[in-house]
Amino acid sequence: MGKGRLGGQDLALALGLVASQVCLAPMGPAFGQAFKPQLGCLGDRQRPGRPIRVSVVPQRPPAETFAVWSPLLQQLGQVSKQCFVLRVAPTIPNFEAELRTGRADCVYMNPYHAVLAQRWRGYIPLVRDGSKPLRGLLVVRKDSPIRSIRELNGQAVAFPSPNAFAATLLPRVWLARQGITIQPVFENTHSNVYRSVALGMLPAGGGINNTLRRERPELREELRVLWQTPPFPSHPFACLPSLAQARREALQAGFLTLATNPGNHGLLDAIQIPEPVRADFRRDYQGLLGLGLERFAVVGSD
Repeated sequence: MGKGRLGGQDLALALGLVASQVCLAPMGPAFGQAFKPQLGCLGDRQRPGRPIRVSVVPQRPPAETFAVWSPLLQQLGQVSKQCFVLRVAPTIPNFEAELRTGRADCVYMNPYHAVLAQRWRGYIPLVRDGSKPLRGLLVVRKDSPIRSIRELNGQAVAFPSPNAFAATLLPRVWLARQGITIQPVFENTHSNVYRSVALGMLPAGGGINNTLRRERPELREELRVLWQTPPFPSHPFACLPSLAQARREALQAGFLTLATNPGNHGLLDAIQIPEPVRADFRRDYQGLLGLGLERFAVVGSD
């Protein structure tokens, strides 16, 4: 697509991009303040003691993330007899800062974040999706002349954030192994990456299978998958070891119980855990340490 006037469909896509960027603007009196619009806690409000603080990696604009996680936590709280306060950081770097300090009791995060979180604060994975493995993608416009990742050499490529596991780190490691040099451009969310590519603003972008299939059909139709990674275990929901074991076990059992009721399948699918299974750090995520992801990760000083 050229850089001339946008047609009707392209204009709609452009408006979608603008809306996503507006949602990513800092909210509240201080930059980086989490998006937390609910009143009270989600779940069992009769539960005594402090609510469980939950943080979710912002793959999508914060308002969208809150919209899908809020009803899920409400149901999870009812079956597990827990109450939650949901925090959604405006950007992935803000989310990582909270992860590093252990501000959230429980976190939904990507597999590389699970490795960092275990190192920093000992977060224990409870559940992950067992239905579809996670795959990183590189996408281009459907009418793009690019047919091989080698044609990306020397070009700018969109990614959601430096430490997005399958959408950024895996593609960058693979490209580097092939001797392909690219200029990364970070767009804050997967949604913005897909729109930047669809609008022809950048020739290619990184994403994952789970977020691409949840985009609007008219957007997906503008994109073509150029390359994808091997399969990996999906994002875990993990909690701090300081959260009482009985509460962690109640949450794990709660996710599994929700999955037995067909009425909850839509809620679970919306948060990308359509078929929750028990997660284990050593089995599912420890192997990521040997992939060389540290070459491109931005995690500050340990």
